[in-house]
Amino acid sequence: MTTAVREAPHHRNLTCVKEYHCRRAACLARSADYDRTRNRLIAYGRWQPFVDAEPVRQHIRMLSSYGIGWQRVCRLSGASNGGVSRLLYGDRGRGYVPTKRVRTTTADRITAIRPTLENVAPTATVDGTGTRRRIQALVANGWPQMRLGAELDLNHYRMIWERARSEAVTGATARQVMHLYNQLWNVDPASRGIAPRYITQAKKIARTNGWAPPGAWDDDYIDSPAAQPDLGEDVDRYTAIAEDARWLISEQNYTVGQAAHRLGITSEHLYRAFRERPVAVAA
Repeated sequence: MTTAVREAPHHRNLTCVKEYHCRRAACLARSADYDRTRNRLIAYGRWQPFVDAEPVRQHIRMLSSYGIGWQRVCRLSGASNGGVSRLLYGDRGRGYVPTKRVRTTTADRITAIRPTLENVAPTATVDGTGTRRRIQALVANGWPQMRLGAELDLNHYRMIWERARSEAVTGATARQVMHLYNQLWNVDPASRGIAPRYITQAKKIARTNGWAPPGAWDDDYIDSPAAQPDLGEDVDRYTAIAEDARWLISEQNYTVGQAAHRLGITSEHLYRAFRERPVAVAA
């Protein structure tokens, strides 16, 4: 008569080897690595298998406030659902008293998770501030909403308009828009085949709605509802056009025609800006 071997419910931590005698190569290697680390730290007098659970609990709650729920934390860290549930809520057998200690390795994996969009679950609802600003900034740079909708695989341009005004979006949408913004924020729409009249229309929509361009946002704060765009000095339109065009010509080797096209104006308009705002000559 043979004894049935219980199949491990998962193969993410040491349980499958210690309790279920799992013989998978990857699991055995993980167990051996743990034993080597444990023995070395014991020899140095630095073995600390458990730490206070409260900082870990607070970290999980902080992540939750960013739309990264505790089950998502389990998935990202490799911790078991049961262990994290007991860490947060306890269980019936212990009177629902949350765990007071947690394994050091588990604590390290959980606290290593950062509150970024990349870690948000695809279906989780997150604040739409960053998504809204990124779309608006691209439009301010001359990207038509219809083209942005096509880049995001949206089947109707009205959907991109809705995202440009959304208070909340899913994690998947936030990531999709963030990746598109990272690709296009410094790309001239004309270089991707966008006609000048559509670029002009997009910029007009942005001006009408008060949408800030990418240059007004710091990447570290664009997702923060408290952040404000840095629009620089309040200068008149001729001054802004002349300064931007001179920079394009001197630093990027644009011709006057190319600079005018990049700024969404005619060459005649640009020449007028040069005449109205000549370069100041140092005394």
